[in-house]
Amino acid sequence: MKRLAIAVAMTTAALLANAGCGDDADALGVGAECTSGDQCDSDDEEITLSCLTSFKGGYCGLEGCKANADCPESSICVTHDDAKNYCFRVCAEKAECNANRGAEVESNCASNITRVEEGTQKACLPPSSK
Repeated sequence: MKRLAIAVAMTTAALLANAGCGDDADALGVGAECTSGDQCDSDDEEITLSCLTSFKGGYCGLEGCKANADCPESSICVTHDDAKNYCFRVCAEKAECNANRGAEVESNCASNITRVEEGTQKACLPPSSK
């Protein structure tokens, strides 16, 4: 009986550890809340994320993309309301946008966006600082 309890505990711990692992966007920090660029992790040596402070709470991403290829994996190039292009995290629902953001600066998973390239993906749009 004790062996069964240990096996169940180990299996549960392994499942919880895997549940804590995010996709590439989490690993890259895309969409995370920030105050400076050094808080924005990037596993891609060719792409350096910035802390976009024009958004409330900051937003780890990139400004000035021209195509999705300019963005880290799991993010797309979107033209924002301020007429600038940004790499925003791809999402299916709002919870994906806010794993690394506080409740007062939540991003919305939006489909009503202007994609630089054709597509149907939704993107995490952070609140503006204004």
